[in-house]
Amino acid sequence: MELEIVQGSILEVEADAIVNAANSQGWMGGGVAGVIKRAAGPEVEREAVAQAPIPIGSAVLTSGGNTKFKGIIHSPTMEQPAMRIPAENVAKATAAALRLAEEKGFISIALPGMGTGVGGVARDEAAKRMIQAIHAFCVQKLKKVILVDIDSEMVAAWRKESRRAAGK
Repeated sequence: MELEIVQGSILEVEADAIVNAANSQGWMGGGVAGVIKRAAGPEVEREAVAQAPIPIGSAVLTSGGNTKFKGIIHSPTMEQPAMRIPAENVAKATAAALRLAEEKGFISIALPGMGTGVGGVARDEAAKRMIQAIHAFCVQKLKKVILVDIDSEMVAAWRKESRRAAGK
């Protein structure tokens, strides 16, 4: 499986699906969720809320709404909106998103920094947990994972952790 790390908007990547670092209620308020909701339209939030509660460690799929994506994977890092979270939730949410992407037959997905906004997880710790979850995942259909964020510090943390994990 190819791992690509890019700085930019999750809405601009070429992928089958994108991941929303959600809350268990499915509400799409601020941060990346708000950006996705504004682009996709309010129906995507309604689809996510209809599947709530979404336990941490699981994920749900909605349509891509008004975006170019085949779907949006909502993988909670927190139970309620704007909660501070433990770093282990980042690993659980990343793994859940990968499992659902694989189950739905997606070839490529894009993930933002998980838990680094209102969740309060340090970028380097989130990068470590995300890269570990990606490397531990057994793929069959999924060919490409794109880690994308507008935050240059998050991108730098992923690159550093990816090099460390590769032994470079």
